[in-house]
Parts: sequence; C-alpha cells; structure tokens
Amino acid sequence: MLAKRKMSLTELSERINITMSNLSNLKSGKAKAIRFTTLEAICRELDCQPSDILEYNSNK
Repeated sequence: MLAKRKMSLTELSERINITMSNLSNLKSGKAKAIRFTTLEAICRELDCQPSDILEYNSNK
C-alpha cells in the first residue's frame, strides 16, 4: 500500500507520529498487536481499509 501511494515508511512515520522501528515491526509482521488508533491513523494516511493492509495467517 505504501508503494501504491508512493509514500516511504519514513514519511508515513512522520505523518502519523509513530517511530520507524514500530512501523517496521508492523510491516515485517513481527508485531504481536496493533492499537486501533494506530491502525486508524495508518488507514487514514494511506486512504485504505484495514483489510487492504492486514492479512490473517492461521499458521502462526
């Protein structure tokens, strides 16, 4: 979604006021949880729905 919106992780980080390391963990799938406020901020900036950026994987 970042590439589709031509936005870097750094730019998104600055726009939603979240550290690069936290966003990097979310992007790589290493995060165990995400706050709804964070998800809302990401979706607002990327103009997308949560289903556009989240994927359920039952193998984990």
